[in-house]
Amino acid sequence: MERKSIDEPRRRKPSGAAVIRADLTEALFRALFEEWADTGYAAISLERVAARAGAGKAAIYRRWPSKRDFACDAIASVGVGLGEFSDHGSLAADIAAYLQKTRRVLRHPLVRRIVPDLVAERIRSEDLAKVLGHLATARRALGETLLDRAIARGELDAGIDRELALDFIPSPLYWRMVVRGKPVSTADLSRQSTALVAALKAC
Repeated sequence: MERKSIDEPRRRKPSGAAVIRADLTEALFRALFEEWADTGYAAISLERVAARAGAGKAAIYRRWPSKRDFACDAIASVGVGLGEFSDHGSLAADIAAYLQKTRRVLRHPLVRRIVPDLVAERIRSEDLAKVLGHLATARRALGETLLDRAIARGELDAGIDRELALDFIPSPLYWRMVVRGKPVSTADLSRQSTALVAALKAC
């Protein structure tokens, strides 16, 4: 068998820098949201995002070909989990849990600053509109399970207007916290929950 000369160059192993690290991806998402909160979507600088994450700009382009793709993946990575749709034993308890979890999310300083800008960008950007549409579809599917449970318990009529019901559930909390910028107390959540249960029974 022919032996290689000791002078023959050895083949280099792939550098670890080329590996897509999950921890760096998460750091880039976090840095993107921080930059977005500070500047708005239109003024996001990928160089600044990379610097916030302690990386080079190449780390972004190894993962995403554009700012839009980056933003869409970042939104998708957190969007469906924003809310609470698990079974708490009754429609009133399910709605209360949903409102409590959503209030915690909307209280986050980054979320509070990004969400209004995101709504505006949905109108301007077809790409963001698509990912937000997919996200809304996924979240509404989870909301459907909440309605299905209430119907199975006999708390809601099987003929409920589901589209109207799913529009109702987040609306009072979103309007007060995001549109009006007002705080929501525990007592406010209780009143909203009671009102929503009554509204859903009337749908």
